[in-house]
Amino acid sequence: MTETEAGSDAGGTETTAELDGDYYILNGGKIFITNAPYADIYIIFAVTTPDIGTRGISAFIVEKGWEGFTFGDSYDKLGIRSSSTAELIFNNVKVPKENLLGKEGQGFRIAMSTLDGGRIGIAAQALGIAQGAYEHAVAYSKERVQFGMPIGFNQAISFKIADMATKLRAARFLIYSSAELKDNDQPYGMESAMAKQYASDIALEVVNDSLQIFGGTGYLKGMEVERAYRDAKICTIYEGTNEIQRVIIASHILGKPPKVEMKKKKAGGALTGERKKMVFSEGSLKDRVGQLVEALKKDGYDFTLGIDIDAPIKDAERVVSVGKGIGEKKNLKQARELAKQFGAALGSSRPIAETLKYLPLNRYVGMSGQTFNGNLYVACGISGAGQHLKGIRNAATIVAINTKANCNNKLNIDC
Repeated sequence: MTETEAGSDAGGTETTAELDGDYYILNGGKIFITNAPYADIYIIFAVTTPDIGTRGISAFIVEKGWEGFTFGDSYDKLGIRSSSTAELIFNNVKVPKENLLGKEGQGFRIAMSTLDGGRIGIAAQALGIAQGAYEHAVAYSKERVQFGMPIGFNQAISFKIADMATKLRAARFLIYSSAELKDNDQPYGMESAMAKQYASDIALEVVNDSLQIFGGTGYLKGMEVERAYRDAKICTIYEGTNEIQRVIIASHILGKPPKVEMKKKKAGGALTGERKKMVFSEGSLKDRVGQLVEALKKDGYDFTLGIDIDAPIKDAERVVSVGKGIGEKKNLKQARELAKQFGAALGSSRPIAETLKYLPLNRYVGMSGQTFNGNLYVACGISGAGQHLKGIRNAATIVAINTKANCNNKLNIDC
């Protein structure tokens, strides 16, 4: 479900599926997807009827390997590092209409029913992480001697252990209760939200206290409590943030709020905003470069002026950025030359800096990297992932240099 504009608010979904004969044409992208790119089957939620919010979302069964369905690089995460998480990119993917899951408009309902059950699993995950950290801390508190006795017998430590044990037991019974309701086909939406919210909240508290009991030793890489400390945090975020869990719990108690008139969001808007779109695809390569240069000069860009190629991204008026499409690292030489010709600083996509390490991380442009607020942004071999576009949407002019002019037809960028 998750997109750059759709997380807690599923109504912000921008991925679209338009019926065309025997197929739905799927366009858009998803971020933070667990098991991508290893899974063979994906359930994708997309807008089939715009302007009616969640009632216009449908679910589709999509298979890996279909033309136009590609993946971004796996994210380098704080925790749960053995679990692959990556981006999905859909560019005119043809989905057979029989792959519609349920009926049109039922996608949100399907997603919510799935999440209700999934929250029990996340609660159990949080409990397992916390239980493991607690057990290691208890064992350590019996072994570590200070002031002539094991530290577990120091009241400051023994009270921590008592509180941790109480929190774990309360979380366990909440999880068992919601699971029992589910097993017996009873309504369990509120209980699973309670279990997920409470178990993941106390997991952070328990792993924090466990690491504190270990002291400096627990802070070292390779220690179980260090890993638990990193792994626990995600449990408060995915399968619905804990803030959303509280909204769900309250809604079960209070009922639906009064209706508020919402402004309709314009469908199909590009992440970089509405722009004049020009595509240079006619003539030789030299002809196309000439057309691009003339168009930029006509828009007032003076290429006799420039900045240091290593200038900070946030301070640069012009940036030439490179993505995986440039190929081998030796091709950076061409990108550096291009940046000099444009009078621009050199930037990159996330995979170039984080995964391939062609450039330092401080050159990465995107939602979680550097934000570009200057005039001219030139993207070389960058597919146009949503998170990258978030970092450049304030640019006055965006130039995309790619082997495919329609690398992502939702971008609405100058090519």
